[in-house]
Amino acid sequence: MRKSKGFSLIELLIVVAIILIIAAIAIPNLLRAKISANEASAVNTIKTINTEQISYQSSYPVVGYAPTVAALGPAASTGCTTPTSTNACLIDWAVAQATTAGTAKAGYYFGMGVVTSSGANLGYTLGAAPAGFNQTGVRGFCSNDDGVIRYTPALSGPPVTTEAACGAYAALP
Repeated sequence: MRKSKGFSLIELLIVVAIILIIAAIAIPNLLRAKISANEASAVNTIKTINTEQISYQSSYPVVGYAPTVAALGPAASTGCTTPTSTNACLIDWAVAQATTAGTAKAGYYFGMGVVTSSGANLGYTLGAAPAGFNQTGVRGFCSNDDGVIRYTPALSGPPVTTEAACGAYAALP
């Protein structure tokens, strides 16, 4: 008799099982790496917005700090021609529009609350929350006008936008 060439069904099943075991080990590590990258991006975005809030306050002293994240960005995705207090063109369009879970930037979306007195914004609180808890991130971040970035180990909900709530978070090392 002539021996047939090829693999038996058992051999193919063993190879598939080995591949599945390797995938089961690798996929959680890849997800953790993605979450870590998203969190680093959120922290850097908060740093950028903190810096641009100072620029905004210097450019529009009557207004004070920007009232929203969108006010720091351009009016349209095509860019900016004339900066105004409603669209200062200080941050990127993608960041300026990342104010809901559906428009998140790198897995995080942002919210801002302001402290107003006599028509001027004297302070602000910027918060960042994961768009998909345990999928795009697990930690929440915030910063007040003092520039200190704070975090909470688990945030499954909207970003923090009040000074008192942000002050209760631990400072980021």
